[in-house]
Amino acid sequence: MSKAFTREDDETEEPVVPALVSPLPPGAKNYMTAEGAKRLRTELANMLDEKRPALAPAAATDPEAKRELAQLDQRIRYLQQSLSTAEIVPPTGTVPNQVAFGSTVTVRDTKGVTSVYRIVGVDEADFERNEVSWLSPIAKALMNARLGQKVPFKFPRGATELEVVKIE
Repeated sequence: MSKAFTREDDETEEPVVPALVSPLPPGAKNYMTAEGAKRLRTELANMLDEKRPALAPAAATDPEAKRELAQLDQRIRYLQQSLSTAEIVPPTGTVPNQVAFGSTVTVRDTKGVTSVYRIVGVDEADFERNEVSWLSPIAKALMNARLGQKVPFKFPRGATELEVVKIE
């Protein structure tokens, strides 16, 4: 039968939600800080304990709630996969005054503008918190740099030199 002869309320298809794809390249380890893993576990628990149970009953009759539930379930699966493959990297102190995974780095460009970046795992990166993935260009440029070292970097607005002024 042609779809033109069916009623909309006869449809029982699940909403199509594109799969979330990990930003990790194939074979790369899923490094994560302990704080990031804790934050993702808290988000997952909140979704499972509060958001999903509150949304599920409405999804039976409301198409918008059904779509939201599908998106929520997708995020739950993504977080579960991410946390199951995470390799928690403890804070390193092996080389003092050197940028490493988990470091918070303050840099100053050639114009005297300072910026702060924390190098974290791909799934915990958060621009609003100044957390950048260890695979990002800025993190790659800063990794292993030492206090006082100048590192060349090319922003979309142009090339500059970043001086490492503080490492935490």
